[in-house]
Amino acid sequence: MSILQVQNISKSFGTHVLFEGVSFQMAENDRVGLIGPNGCGKTTLLSILNQETEPDSGTVIVSRNCRSESIAQVTEADFDGSLYEIALHARDDLLSMEHDITVLEKRLESESENRDRLIRRMCDLRERYEAEGGLTFRSRTRSTLMGLGFEAEELERPYRSFSGGEIRKAHLARLLLSEPNLLVLDEPTNHLDILSTEWLEEYLSAYHGAIITVSHDRRFLDKVTSRTLEIRNTRLYETVGNYSKHLELQLDSDKAAERRYNRTLKEIHRLEGVIEQQRRWNQQRNYVTIASKQKQIDRLRQDLVPPERKPDTIRFRFSVDVPPTNEIVRAENLKKSFGGKDVFRNVSFLIKNGEHVCLIGENGCGKTTLLKILLGNENADAGSFHIGDSVRWGYYSQDIAESTEDKTVFDRIYDRFPRMDPKEIKNALAAFLFRGEEIGKKISDLSGGELARIRLLELMLSRRDTLFLDEPTNYLDIASREQLEDAITDFPGTCLIVSHDRYFISRIADRILILTEDGVSEFSGDWDEYVQLCQQNRQLRRKKDTETKKTENAYLAGKEQRSAANRVRARFRNLERQIQILEKEIAGYEDRMKDPGVASDYIQAGETADALELAQKQHEELLAEWIELEEEIDRLGD
Repeated sequence: MSILQVQNISKSFGTHVLFEGVSFQMAENDRVGLIGPNGCGKTTLLSILNQETEPDSGTVIVSRNCRSESIAQVTEADFDGSLYEIALHARDDLLSMEHDITVLEKRLESESENRDRLIRRMCDLRERYEAEGGLTFRSRTRSTLMGLGFEAEELERPYRSFSGGEIRKAHLARLLLSEPNLLVLDEPTNHLDILSTEWLEEYLSAYHGAIITVSHDRRFLDKVTSRTLEIRNTRLYETVGNYSKHLELQLDSDKAAERRYNRTLKEIHRLEGVIEQQRRWNQQRNYVTIASKQKQIDRLRQDLVPPERKPDTIRFRFSVDVPPTNEIVRAENLKKSFGGKDVFRNVSFLIKNGEHVCLIGENGCGKTTLLKILLGNENADAGSFHIGDSVRWGYYSQDIAESTEDKTVFDRIYDRFPRMDPKEIKNALAAFLFRGEEIGKKISDLSGGELARIRLLELMLSRRDTLFLDEPTNYLDIASREQLEDAITDFPGTCLIVSHDRYFISRIADRILILTEDGVSEFSGDWDEYVQLCQQNRQLRRKKDTETKKTENAYLAGKEQRSAANRVRARFRNLERQIQILEKEIAGYEDRMKDPGVASDYIQAGETADALELAQKQHEELLAEWIELEEEIDRLGD
């Protein structure tokens, strides 16, 4: 059953066309990946689906039973509570029912009249609360937050004390917990470490509802999606399959389109040769042939479709002189603490010349801090490190802050590399997708992705032999990530790279170092083994918290058990009252059947018999439930 239909929509900004003629539909359990180069309009399309942006033309038809939500729609107003409390508000309906149940419980304790009516309301409300997941939604809230990388002790921290990236994770948790039947996700793996991304993949794979997601994480797309929509050259292309299958099918389609195009051109050239030959013969019947062949050419040209132009990608080229030293970076027993708590300790490793090493670990484990220590931008609390004396290193930071720089793109490169010829600068900028008028754009007007490309270009032009890269694939689309992977693979120098992009790591890493609170370990297994290792580390770290929370958890478990028992007993008492009422009604109907006046009137006798049969049936059903509850109460004990 279709819950969303997109019919021939288009969107432009000024003279720039994002997309046109876009049509597709989504069914109840569809898993759709939306891909395309940066700036092609993916986020704008999601905004149109959310009815936050109007298309220039076309329509979006949303089914009445479709409830879609996105992270952008998650708001917390002026909320001053804890992280856990704001996540609970994803289910305001359940919180409202809890409040109503508490009010009814207090009324039952204080009121002596209308108790039957209050009990019925209480039972109906409890049944609805339980049916909609009320008994488990608090535990699901905790597990969702912790699955996305929050620690148990962080759940009670004030919500407003978290960073922007952590708040985005909290918004993602609220979105998942609200359980809409259409999830609209824009880069959901941003700010997630690898273990949290794996958890999200499992969650979404089991999600009961439709999903459409924009992502540059290729492994995530392969795991979560089963249909792919690609915006390319303002058009939408659809394939059945995940990202890898889409690439395979698209390659086949592109090859077939190119073959058709070449065959058509060849046929046009053949027909043009026939026409030229007929003209040389210059006879009346030849002109008839010429006219016929020209019509064929016109039809072929009308149907001639050039192969799709491949999207522009960044062409990275790193060329360096490799330093003579063998040891590039050596660290011994490094330690760093913040607020009296160790972020990491006993960090020791050696990186040799020409190695491409990836540094991974859970969010907050200190990967960026470790890079800053090695580069002299941060002081270690203990330990030592050494970078080879002849090493010329370059650093790429993951922080892409908005710039107020008034220089143009061209002037910035020219000022930093004054020995370059202007033509060389333009060629270099063109390789990084700055062409024509774009080289005159002010740095302050650039997007995050454009700033990232400028910084990567500067790193390339600096000819450094050792690269320290902190999340270099952030802000890059898939095609640009692939170009970066190719460039680093061919790079003859040394790299130490922090990344959570699993596809990127698997392509470029010679070695993987895992940073934890207790030091660095080397990892050489597959991703399943890595996830298992991360889970073990997290379990060890949470063991202390489990011990301190043991008493509290026991109290909460007991409270929940008592609450469940009270609900069972309340229902049991309500059933007893209903059974007593029905037994009186049944006795009344039986007495009425014995009345000679009723027995002699077949209409009254029939109506009474029907009413008696209905009451007896209801009595049997309630009695069966009463027996089950009596057994459950016996199991619960006092």
